[in-house]
Amino acid sequence: MSNRRVFVLGGANTAFIGKGSPDFIWKNHPDFGKRENPTLEQLLKSAVDQCLEVTGADPAEVQRGYIGNFVGELFSKQGHLGAALAGSHPSFAYKPMTRTEGACASGGLAMLCAVDAIRAGTDVVIVAGVEVQTTESARVGADYLARASHYARQRSIDEFTFPALFGRRAKAYREQYGVTEEDIGRAAVKAYGNANKNPLAHMRARKMDLDTAAAASEKNPCFLQNAEYAPFIKMSDCSQVSDGASAMILVSEEGLRKLGKSLSDTIEIIGTGHSTASLYEDSDPVVLSTSAHAIGQAYKDAGITVANVNIAEVHDCFTVTELLMYEAMGMCDIGKAGHLLRDGVTDIGGRLPVNTGGGLVGFGHPVGATGVKQSIEIWRQMKGLAGGYQVPGAPAVGLSVNMGGDDRTVVVGVYKNQG
Repeated sequence: MSNRRVFVLGGANTAFIGKGSPDFIWKNHPDFGKRENPTLEQLLKSAVDQCLEVTGADPAEVQRGYIGNFVGELFSKQGHLGAALAGSHPSFAYKPMTRTEGACASGGLAMLCAVDAIRAGTDVVIVAGVEVQTTESARVGADYLARASHYARQRSIDEFTFPALFGRRAKAYREQYGVTEEDIGRAAVKAYGNANKNPLAHMRARKMDLDTAAAASEKNPCFLQNAEYAPFIKMSDCSQVSDGASAMILVSEEGLRKLGKSLSDTIEIIGTGHSTASLYEDSDPVVLSTSAHAIGQAYKDAGITVANVNIAEVHDCFTVTELLMYEAMGMCDIGKAGHLLRDGVTDIGGRLPVNTGGGLVGFGHPVGATGVKQSIEIWRQMKGLAGGYQVPGAPAVGLSVNMGGDDRTVVVGVYKNQG
């Protein structure tokens, strides 16, 4: 590995929107028929423009770019998104731009490609992620998203494939370790509570209390057809079907000089992990083994342990996933993550705040953007830019964990505050 250092200069997220967001136009919205939701192209350009404005980076100095996206061909009927990134700003013309795809880890893979490019000699790279998922019905969309599973083997588990796969995990976790529905429900309460403080969050206007999150009801139903797993996944347990985009600038030390920026503007990527498991096999449902492997790689690369981490963004595609992520990080023994939520350890004011902007459950989950958003959120917290959901003090070390599919592809970043 090259010893060239890699820094996040900064970035920006669009609002993440979809059903439940006051900014989303749907049939009962007062603006329905008067205006439309932004397209993939519009979201991407907005994120890039905001990124360049926030960082003050000269777009002419950008040498290459990477964009994460999972299913643009299906929801937006648009592939070839490297060329879409090249078209998002006139200064990007003829520069190498490439799309990365790894299901929900597509954005994290774009970040990793940029890290590799800088270590190989590039100085200024733009990293983006975008997804639009609201152009089809929930059932059609669930079929599209099921492409992140082994479709031939797993699609038939339920018409909502991924909620069923994680219902499988929730069932095993609760039964093997005596974890309660209330334990898992606390993750939803935290996610919505943090999102209520975040003006860009999909669920910023929706409230969630523990009574609602801890038991199925008419307003929070179980919805699977699979009778075995249906009792273990409710609406409040799910990440949001969101539209949105994110973009950030990664630089080398020479890139900082070219852009006239200082180390104090940045956070440094001091470690990475990337693990991939077979699509054709199921793993132990109570352990995110691929995530744990990638996290271990990143800890070793950065020379840290979980005890050094001050802030984290982890992949909570479902509420049970956040608890399993705590255990994969080494925060507690298997089956004990519920205690961390009950004790407020991962709250905004806790010992190790996790998903301060709401995570995938509260902030939203435009699939290709999520991994990029996670890095930007770490940067925002470290630089004191998170507004109403800012953690106390200035975190020194951060961690992001971006997971694709049912723990099949995982990208981890470790970040150190500079200045």
